[in-house]
Amino acid sequence: MSEQFQMTRRSMLAGAAIAGALTPLVGAAAAQAEEAVAKIAPVDVASLPRVKVDLVKPPFVHAHTQKAEGGPKVVEFTLTIEEKKLVIDDQGTEVQAMTFDGSVPGPMMVVHQDDYVELTLINPESNTLQHNIDFHSATGALGGGALTVVNPGESTVLRFKATKAGVFVYHCAPPGMVPWHVTSGMNGAIMVLPREGLTDGQGKPLTYDKIYYVGEQDFYVPRDAEGNYKKYESAGDAYADTLEVMRTLTPSHIVFNGAVGALTGDNALKAAVGEKVLIVHSQANRDTRPHLIGGHGDYVWATGKFRNLPDRDQETWFIPGGTAGAAFYTFEQPGIYAYVNHNLIEAFELGAAAHFTVTGDWNDDLMTSVRAPSGT
Repeated sequence: MSEQFQMTRRSMLAGAAIAGALTPLVGAAAAQAEEAVAKIAPVDVASLPRVKVDLVKPPFVHAHTQKAEGGPKVVEFTLTIEEKKLVIDDQGTEVQAMTFDGSVPGPMMVVHQDDYVELTLINPESNTLQHNIDFHSATGALGGGALTVVNPGESTVLRFKATKAGVFVYHCAPPGMVPWHVTSGMNGAIMVLPREGLTDGQGKPLTYDKIYYVGEQDFYVPRDAEGNYKKYESAGDAYADTLEVMRTLTPSHIVFNGAVGALTGDNALKAAVGEKVLIVHSQANRDTRPHLIGGHGDYVWATGKFRNLPDRDQETWFIPGGTAGAAFYTFEQPGIYAYVNHNLIEAFELGAAAHFTVTGDWNDDLMTSVRAPSGT
């Protein structure tokens, strides 16, 4: 290992050598959490039913009910942190990524409002860096970040009550290193469904046939003097050069689900005419503008919060950085639909694009070719 990498590893394990703005906040939040526990009797969850969920890799989402069955539950999840090399385009560009469960984005979790999320977070001894997790859906202690700091070889268990309905980002947020970990792939989403399921805000139930999770990721890959993307042996070795690129605020790649083309071709998302599809889209760091070419957002919660009335019949919707959004659409025509960030430079030049392959019968009433192209 290089001297620079060893220095980075020591500083991360110590949790203090590279001090960021969040360092004092973590200590204060932890102290506040301990004080609160001392003052308030903890909720007795022993009598609640428990459900253990096996997570799946995006764009897919684990099996779940859209309406809650019975009262609140304790829903158990496990995330294992994996530091790994990813190839993010067909030119062989590499990223020393940090991930939850080995994928970018991390797996999507689904619970119902007022359920308890109980997460086991594992940082294997094979990793080199300190990590934690901040749930935007949680209340207090930096979203759990102050209570979940784990060094290599450690694990921790966090429980929080899912009090707000919607889709939310989660991400790693270690002291002084938040943007590096997030832009290295360490983010995902959780969906907290209303107990009665989704509605149009006026009492009409909205039930989806399929759900897909699209995680948009900005990468900042350093180049050498000749303009070629550099490669590194570890995340620690890449740190200093990556930080320089990050500070330009100019991504080298903006991709869906970890790589250019991850959701196109053989990996395109599947649907059929008449199917109702819920698309959950997160961006942990930058603003984005999802657009379904040839389709619409029948119902859109652009900032992902289900107590708000959904927008109707949207062409493009705006998801602020650090937010997850949701769009509900019923496909009406067969064919290939491009799903893109409608900053078209980011979609077509940097990689923020996916495809839906939709089967079924064509409806001439919705669209038809009156006359094929011909010479003048």
